[in-house]
Amino acid sequence: MTESLPTTTLGRTGIEVTRLGYGAGHRKPMTEEENQAMVRRVVNSGINFIDTADDYGNSEEMIGLAISDRYDKNTVATKCGSSSSGHNWSRENLLRNVHQSMERLKTERIEIMQLHGATVEDCQIHNVVETLEEMRTKGFVRWIGASADLPDLATFIEWGVFDVFQVEYSALNRDPEHWLTAAAQTGAGIIIRGGIALGEPNVGKGSESQWKDFQLAKLDELLPDTETRTTFMLRFTLNHPDIHTNIVGTTNSTHLEQNIEAVKRGPLPADLYEEVKQRLASAGIKPQPQ
Repeated sequence: MTESLPTTTLGRTGIEVTRLGYGAGHRKPMTEEENQAMVRRVVNSGINFIDTADDYGNSEEMIGLAISDRYDKNTVATKCGSSSSGHNWSRENLLRNVHQSMERLKTERIEIMQLHGATVEDCQIHNVVETLEEMRTKGFVRWIGASADLPDLATFIEWGVFDVFQVEYSALNRDPEHWLTAAAQTGAGIIIRGGIALGEPNVGKGSESQWKDFQLAKLDELLPDTETRTTFMLRFTLNHPDIHTNIVGTTNSTHLEQNIEAVKRGPLPADLYEEVKQRLASAGIKPQPQ
């Protein structure tokens, strides 16, 4: 029997999610047939958490066409805040977003609705949290969250209103490392994006400067023969005790399988993890203090 992906509970939502999620914001063009086939391949592989957004092209629509009959076993999280002229945090636009997402995803309720990059100021000016709560009261969404980074993340955590946080974090971006724990202590589920720093520049969209930090920290010396740099990075995030799922996007089925196998291998051994953190710190890559 094939080994299943490990799972955990996404904070107070109670949703059981695989430690590896799928980011459906494709950076490479795909035909509709390829897109739907990829979504099906993802859920057939055992991944049960997919992250998308209202402004990821036709991503929501393709997910709805591919797996709307399988929502009982899979969770789709989406985001709101987009408009034809950029971000728009008005009540009118956010309600338009949620209805549009429900239509595209072919569902009567969004399981997790996240703010797509709203700042603290955006939320205060436009009463954004009140609109999210209205969506929930009306039954349009079940859980509310924010895709956010520091410094806004710190204030959002203090508010204590979000059920989930989506945060960019990896071995090469350790800024929010301590804040992930603070967020989890509120009962929120923690979703990580960028866990492999978007991949190496020659195969992904990661920046040259970030990956130079990988070399500066001499992490290649620690790579087991069975690991690539990106799978090593992915396993590094699994060591953080307060991360629930790590969304990684790809249009390459081989990369998908590599990510799955890496997560099945589990976190890095504790002594190796500590050595990695020490080397990163020596290279100036440290968490921001709280």
